[in-house]
Amino acid sequence: MFCRDCGEKLSLRFLENEGLVPYCPKCGKYKFPFFPVAVSMVVTNRAESQVLLAKHVGDDDFKLFAGYIKKGESAEKTIPRELREETDLPAVKWRYLGSRYHDAKDILMLGFLVTAEDGEIKRGEEIDEARWCNADEARAIIRKNSTAEYFLNVALNELGRRK
Repeated sequence: MFCRDCGEKLSLRFLENEGLVPYCPKCGKYKFPFFPVAVSMVVTNRAESQVLLAKHVGDDDFKLFAGYIKKGESAEKTIPRELREETDLPAVKWRYLGSRYHDAKDILMLGFLVTAEDGEIKRGEEIDEARWCNADEARAIIRKNSTAEYFLNVALNELGRRK
């Protein structure tokens, strides 16, 4: 392991209440391992009667919209940025659903239920197809046994309790 700031070889050093943590002798600082975090968005229309799913470039399955949280950015800033980049739709409101580790990309996904402004979907460079679906259609076409399916079911169950 090497320091991501200066390139010095890290050593393990005891830190109270943390245990053994990588330490950079050159920087004089503990260097906790970097762990990527992203948002996963179940996007609904204003009436919350439709869910927007997408096929990403080079993929045959429908998934949710998602994006990495950039350095210095909050999850709340990532949501409207990512949705606008991928669809050109503005995010109106959102609420946190929960988190889940996504093994395929070694990343922590933060799930959100996002209401988007109604409008024309303009696919960005990452999206081949985007489709509004009712709950049954969305459950039928989402990639099975995936993190996307997990968050979709959480969101649809949440929406079902409120109606």
